[in-house]
Amino acid sequence: MTMAEAAFSTIEQTVQTTDYQEVFNLQLKHQYVLARTKAAERKEKLQRLHDTILRDRKEIEAALWQDLHKSPTETVISEIGAVCGEIRHTMRNLSSWMQSKQVSTPLLAFGSSSEIRYEPKGVCLMLSPWNFPFNLTLVPLVSAVAAGNCVIIKPSEFAPKSAAMMKKIVEECFPPEEVSLFEGDVSVAKALLELPFQHVFFTGSPQIGKSVMQAAAQHLASVTLELGGKSPVIIDESADLDVAAAKVAWVKCMNAGQLCTAPDYVLVPEHLHDRFVEKVTACIRRFYGETMEARRASPDLCRIIHERHFDRVKALLDDAAQRDATVAFGGQTVRADKYIDPTVLTRVPDDARIWEEEIFGPLLPVRTYRSLEEAIQYVNDKPKALALYIFSRKNKHTETILRETRGGGVTVNDCSTHFYNLELPFGGANNSGMGKCHGEFGFREFSNARAVLRQARLFPTTNLLLPPYGSRIAKVILEALAKWF
Repeated sequence: MTMAEAAFSTIEQTVQTTDYQEVFNLQLKHQYVLARTKAAERKEKLQRLHDTILRDRKEIEAALWQDLHKSPTETVISEIGAVCGEIRHTMRNLSSWMQSKQVSTPLLAFGSSSEIRYEPKGVCLMLSPWNFPFNLTLVPLVSAVAAGNCVIIKPSEFAPKSAAMMKKIVEECFPPEEVSLFEGDVSVAKALLELPFQHVFFTGSPQIGKSVMQAAAQHLASVTLELGGKSPVIIDESADLDVAAAKVAWVKCMNAGQLCTAPDYVLVPEHLHDRFVEKVTACIRRFYGETMEARRASPDLCRIIHERHFDRVKALLDDAAQRDATVAFGGQTVRADKYIDPTVLTRVPDDARIWEEEIFGPLLPVRTYRSLEEAIQYVNDKPKALALYIFSRKNKHTETILRETRGGGVTVNDCSTHFYNLELPFGGANNSGMGKCHGEFGFREFSNARAVLRQARLFPTTNLLLPPYGSRIAKVILEALAKWF
């Protein structure tokens, strides 16, 4: 780099940093204006966002094809449809969500009234990932706007076409003092994290989530962390193997396995192992093609996002193979195309890396178990996952697994479907995240529940309890109150 180029780079970085600070300051001043907006005004903003997304649908599909080789159908299912559905659900329910909630008051404050008000948290930062760039950026934005917040967004630089498209949409739908989007690499995210936001919403890996949480702690900002983990599938002896195989194959191959709720590994009874492997490989062939060449040519299989991630996933595959794991299906890769064939692995040794890291790619290790207790123990020996999938026709087994495990959401006899029910909270626990999103849960996540008690003017009970405490009436009241606390 020449001295002139270095000087220009420094100037450009200074301008960018000033932009962050300038927009942040604008939003700090504007936050109380937004907080005063009524439900109708917020719905109008959301309607504008909804209509703009539908108008630009073809451009969005083109951006996702360029970034991830994502088919238009998958884009509608997992990106555009998910965002627009979130907007419509929010618009239908926002008025009731915003209403203050009247609650009862204890005897100590007899005659007073109590309520919970939901106020916006203020100025929020969103750091979104590359795997579902529109979905995982705009769905939390819908909740933040519904709750009356100002927002600065930093999308992933690894999906640049999608980021540019979202920037265009955001600038058309919102003024910068309400919502702004900054493109750029990790240095932009670090610079933004130095600002004293009131809430930070991050979607990504547990490792980076820890750094985000540490940065937010410097300003005592609240955080929502949507992380991931090794989401298991437990299949019992009563399960419909055809259904299990089809659903696992579909969601595992969706977005080339680059999905935080993708099945990470399968636990299956020993006597059903071979049948399940046969069925899941048959489904992959039926969905995407009989040969690797046919699958690679399929418009329905995405690509790995970049070479570094390709190398990481391939290293997991190579490590398992070198430890004498059986490649029951797939196993081929084409680095120039960032393509990894959907792969089923069996008899993978316990010391293989694939059991320790979230795969985030189209590799599916299958493991046997002898008893349901053994399968549950294996799941519980790992950090809490974002999702758990149970395939069973025995309610007793399902209830046992639900009772004896911990983690994020659960789908029974399907995969990932709980994500699409906006009446359910979506989020993890501990290693797989904290906080919830979607629907009313997303609105609450971006709101502060504020307690308000209005003391009675005519007969405030607490006046009788003022010091000194030795009066007879105070003793009588305290004795009575002790029975009610």
